[in-house]
Amino acid sequence: MHSYDEPVYLISVVASILDIHPQTLRQYEKEGLIEPSRTQGRMRLYSQRDIDKIKFVLQLTRKMGINLAGVDVILKLKKQMDSMNAEILELREELSKTNRNGSVQPSKAVVTTGNYDIIIFGD
Repeated sequence: MHSYDEPVYLISVVASILDIHPQTLRQYEKEGLIEPSRTQGRMRLYSQRDIDKIKFVLQLTRKMGINLAGVDVILKLKKQMDSMNAEILELREELSKTNRNGSVQPSKAVVTTGNYDIIIFGD
């Protein structure tokens, strides 16, 4: 069994799985929507993560009527939101550790308001 991120699928296989023309995949790559891996012979290889991303692009374009420029914006915003969510989880974890220890590291300050805590980072 292959990992989710391991590039193992050829362009013809992915096109067949998704019932699209290989040229569509090349266009998505040209537009910067996907970045398949390449073999030393420059053959495209796709991972399961790539296939899922392509499915998402197809859903946006086919079912919602969004053009490729709009899809690009959506993908960039989604990436930014994922990054921010990861940072929020990290900060919550750090806040939880701070609350368990009963102290705050010197480079940070915790301000507690009615409903939430704010962590302020020093320079």
